[in-house]
Amino acid sequence: MTDDASTDVLIVGAGPTGLTLALDLARRGAAVRIVDKSPAHPRTSRAKGPNPRSLEILADLGVVDEVLAAGSAPLPMRVYRDHRPVAETDPWADAAPTPTARFDRPWLIAQWRLEEILRARLAGHGVHVELGREVVGLAEGAGGHHVDVTFVGGRAERARYVVGCDGAHSPVRKLLGITFEGTTAEDQVMVSGDVELDHEELGRDRWHQWFDADGAVMLCPIPGTRTGWWFQAGPERDADGRPRAPTLDGFRRLFTRHTGLPGRHLTRAELLSTYRVNVRMADRYRVGRVLLAGDAAHVHAIAGGLGMNTGIQDAFNLGWKLGQVVAGQADARLLDTYEEERLPVAAWTLDLTSHRLRATLEAIREPGGNLGSAMTPETAGLGIGYRWSGLADTRAGTGANTEAATEAGTEAATEADTATSAPHPGNHSPGDRAPDAPCRDAATGERTHLYGTFAGPHTTVLGFGPASAAVLREVAATYGEGPGVRACRVYAAREDHGTAEPGSLIDDQGHAAAAYGIGAGGSGLVVIRPDHHVGIVAPAGDPGSVREYLRRLHGAPGMVDAVR
Repeated sequence: MTDDASTDVLIVGAGPTGLTLALDLARRGAAVRIVDKSPAHPRTSRAKGPNPRSLEILADLGVVDEVLAAGSAPLPMRVYRDHRPVAETDPWADAAPTPTARFDRPWLIAQWRLEEILRARLAGHGVHVELGREVVGLAEGAGGHHVDVTFVGGRAERARYVVGCDGAHSPVRKLLGITFEGTTAEDQVMVSGDVELDHEELGRDRWHQWFDADGAVMLCPIPGTRTGWWFQAGPERDADGRPRAPTLDGFRRLFTRHTGLPGRHLTRAELLSTYRVNVRMADRYRVGRVLLAGDAAHVHAIAGGLGMNTGIQDAFNLGWKLGQVVAGQADARLLDTYEEERLPVAAWTLDLTSHRLRATLEAIREPGGNLGSAMTPETAGLGIGYRWSGLADTRAGTGANTEAATEAGTEAATEADTATSAPHPGNHSPGDRAPDAPCRDAATGERTHLYGTFAGPHTTVLGFGPASAAVLREVAATYGEGPGVRACRVYAAREDHGTAEPGSLIDDQGHAAAAYGIGAGGSGLVVIRPDHHVGIVAPAGDPGSVREYLRRLHGAPGMVDAVR
């Protein structure tokens, strides 16, 4: 083999994390492959669906309409005690879209259906999951310019980068020798599976939850199925108190004990599993040209539904950075910011989910207590930002805070905690999630929104006020019409826009200016990263800051592949 690798990025693991990463890279033109050791695509329902932040990512990837159509809004909860309903609650009853956030609640969809949608979109880029491919060896290639990957059967292949998205038992992580420190709560056990239920009295418009002193059963209808339900329960135990393995007959006994209904109504159970609360995190996300994402890097309590979502958000953070590096538009040091930003978020997520689990276990001890206790504004994911990141401060070099980030359990976790909160107007500090805002297209007058401008594999430069026009012209001239950087003039409601450039917006309600801290009639420049986070906020008369920041993300004009 030569020192060249025809594959830019090999992704190991074809769950939502791996598929999100593959899709983001493929649309950037990277030569990406995705492999999975499973012989067939799984039909597991597992995760109940994307949260609002993941829905924004799926919108950017062009699949959110399909996801919304294939799933359903989260359901009200009906809570039972001693076989009788005792409470009805809807944790999302007061939720509503805001100018800064289009999605106000999570969405229910079976994981297999979400994966199917992502695979179809990926196939449109000519990339297909390679099944039955198990990785058993990784080695840095000669000169450090690639990774030699060995598969079962002894076949070796080459890639410039490898990303392990292969789950909590990640072979990639183990091959790298990365520790996965944490705890397993042996006494916190749940059995789960997909079941078929023919009892019509249990309406599919509710998430039914029976909590009794000696256990629980939870049944949530699976969208897109006629009789399919997610089944979760406390396990049966043997004479020594050890949890029994889940079976169809066991599910029927649990169903009868807690619901009071005949077990025969539960007609089928599959994808049975035993879940123990694991709270673990990798101490590193990168070793040379191999990286980790999703459950391969962190696992935590199920409360809040953040497992799949944190993985999707890992992938969206990593995708544009890998894309820039393999395209030769950024130095490989840009990849240091992936661990710098996402490892502290994982530490924060472990703490949040553990806290929500304790709150939920406490709540369900009382009649009427329910799983809604696991949901908080933080679990929406919209408040997560990276204010500590080297990419959030033009005075700091790329990766300047990597050492702090590796201490995520202490200092960086504290920083992450202070930078992750419910979003609000004016959240525009570098590193924050960029707020959305309703606008009008300056050319057509049609309603649109900022995230429509952000969507796609590019960085966006927003210019407010006439003083920003010169900088926007420079950006357009420097980076052209390619996918890398998009300049967007945002006009105030009464500002003359008669000669507006294509793609310009009218902030007719003032929400965009308010969200980014631009006063009425004011001016300013905001650079939005490809993953919807604020890069810098600068005065309209400061082209140098914008120029330098774009150079860090996209390289100097004409930058060649030598930096790869």
